[in-house]
Amino acid sequence: MSTAKIDYKNIYYPPGGILIWILIFLELITFSAALIALAVYSRENPAAYHSSRLLLNSTYGAINTLFLLTSGFFMATSMHQLKAGNYDKSTFYLKLTMLGGVLFLILKAIEYSGKISHGLTIGYDTFFTFYWLLTLFHVIHVLVGMIILVSMYFSIKKKKENTSIEDAEAGATFWHMCDLIWLILFPVLYLIF
Repeated sequence: MSTAKIDYKNIYYPPGGILIWILIFLELITFSAALIALAVYSRENPAAYHSSRLLLNSTYGAINTLFLLTSGFFMATSMHQLKAGNYDKSTFYLKLTMLGGVLFLILKAIEYSGKISHGLTIGYDTFFTFYWLLTLFHVIHVLVGMIILVSMYFSIKKKKENTSIEDAEAGATFWHMCDLIWLILFPVLYLIF
């Protein structure tokens, strides 16, 4: 680890380093392209898209939004505690962050199970093709984020003072990206079409 002190208040220093931000911008471009394609295809048959959208459970989507937003709050709190040197509090809030992610995944699995049992699979219609591709891609990001969070947890527990703040910031930034993507997907898929 470098001994150079990083000025975290410098507006030119992106939390987690420049590479995580390049990844985030690429991910946002990918999701944006898919959402633009969804909007373009929906113009061919708006009534079909609307009726398919009504088959989604917006309550599940809203609860999952709450899970991820709460999880994001706990992630920010964990980082604040880590930077203050409160390692036990940081890991406590990190566990709450992971709980939010687990609850999101459980509810998503319940939702997916219901869709599959009703025949609303990826081949049902164009709307559900986009629904499955976008939400599964997001679930993959949440799973990767969970792996990162578990790694962060054990790193902080083990290393304490030697924990890399930049690595922890990169993990936190990735987790917040998962929140951001869901905050875009939820209204577009569950409320608008």
